[in-house]
Amino acid sequence: MNHSYRWVIVAVGGLLGCVAFGAMFSLPVFLRPMAQDTGWSVTGISAAMTIAFLAMGVASLGWGGLSDRYGARPVVLGGSAVLAASLALASQASSLGEFQWVYGLLVGGATAAIFAPMMACVTGWFDTQRSLAVSLVSAGMGIAPMTMAPLAGWLVEAHGWRSAMLVIAGMVAVLMIPASLLVRRPPVPEGGSAGEVAGDGPVDMTVDQAVRSRPFILLMAANFFCCATHSGPIFHTVSYAMTCGISTIAAVSIYGVEGLAGMFGRL
Repeated sequence: MNHSYRWVIVAVGGLLGCVAFGAMFSLPVFLRPMAQDTGWSVTGISAAMTIAFLAMGVASLGWGGLSDRYGARPVVLGGSAVLAASLALASQASSLGEFQWVYGLLVGGATAAIFAPMMACVTGWFDTQRSLAVSLVSAGMGIAPMTMAPLAGWLVEAHGWRSAMLVIAGMVAVLMIPASLLVRRPPVPEGGSAGEVAGDGPVDMTVDQAVRSRPFILLMAANFFCCATHSGPIFHTVSYAMTCGISTIAAVSIYGVEGLAGMFGRL
């Protein structure tokens, strides 16, 4: 294997994850300013994130299938373009319903194009140090609350939520689209086939068998309950702190500390 370029793939995966998840998970920073500016309810705006999570789950299946067929590069490239466009559209939403569906379906669905395809791609590039590589990509996503969220907070204070979201959309386009072009298919092992790249042996399990398998069910349940437990406190921490009279930047710093704490678990 190309032992130098595989670390480029890890760096690209970390960058893509950081920007994509940072853009999506900056909504808590926008929550209170949006409610004050538009009169939309906090519950209604929060529902957009719920829809985004559901869209991520459903879209991951489709993006994963496309990644298996065409490789990760066109998938993450397409997802990056859709994410930038959908954030720009969401920034101009004129009603709560429009915002919910644009942000929920499009932003959530586009973000799903990054996680699973890049994890599979990175796994395929490594025959040793695979766990370290995956952890580093995951850590890139964990950096998002310490980077994108403070930036979003500063932009909101300086320019308002609509302009801030539009700027973040531009950042997504400028950073993620060129980075996506660096993604390459993992090299096929000597004497192996493409189906063996991401694993230790030939693929002999159908999708139906996989989703019914005990490991899949346990992992899915663990992921569901993990997200259900932490998403509420994480999402509403910033707006609650702002309600208590804490400035936007100070409130966002709490979000950043939460992200820093999560880094240890990722690594």
